[in-house]
Amino acid sequence: MKRWLLVPLSLLMVLAVLGVVGCQSKPKKLVVGTSADYEPFEYVDENGSYTGFDIELMEEIGKRMGVEIEWQDIAFDGLIGALQSGKIDAIIAAMSATPEREEQVDFTKPYFIGADAIIVAEGSGITITKNEDMAGLRVGVQSGTIQEQWIDENIDADVQHYERAEQAILDLKSGRIDVVAMDYYAAQNFIEQGGIEMALKTEFAGEHMAIAVKEGNTELRDQLNEIIDELQAEGFVDNLAMKYLGGGE
Repeated sequence: MKRWLLVPLSLLMVLAVLGVVGCQSKPKKLVVGTSADYEPFEYVDENGSYTGFDIELMEEIGKRMGVEIEWQDIAFDGLIGALQSGKIDAIIAAMSATPEREEQVDFTKPYFIGADAIIVAEGSGITITKNEDMAGLRVGVQSGTIQEQWIDENIDADVQHYERAEQAILDLKSGRIDVVAMDYYAAQNFIEQGGIEMALKTEFAGEHMAIAVKEGNTELRDQLNEIIDELQAEGFVDNLAMKYLGGGE
């Protein structure tokens, strides 16, 4: 009787060991959504790889969590829906933790505080000294952004909504719109490419950039918060700001 039991028990032990080895060969992954059209935060480099401030930050977070980051490139205004539906586990996309978004998702603590910008085409002759100067103009904004929300609520203008930031820039250069309102650091990158210039560095509603997780996923949020604290204390985030944003001034 005892001899008969030894075979299945030993077989179970072998299967258990193989199961552990199998699990170890498949590292855990975290599916993260971004909108890779927003250099220097997230973009695709000449080799076809995702890179930028947010990308490098999230890759380091994944390393410290012991998980592989799987990226999903999604239009900005589709990111929250993708998170709610379970298509992705988290969002990092220069996304500000606004009260409206906090009704739909949970946010980590901010990892970076940004600024806003109003840009115009070179030689346009348009002068902007305050946000209200956009009234009556053709204003381009990326859908789903805090710039879009603030302008829709506060400025009487002909607002044009774009899925991708570069689409607004193309229309600005061609004269189809008068100004574009966007993140200051993303604007700086587009300015370096030529054809547009800074009209005003400003603040619409305060850009407290944070990572979004599905509402109620406090375990993941708390893990991310702990690592964000570590990275800020170590100076890792400041170093990334120097690398991608010129110091974040």
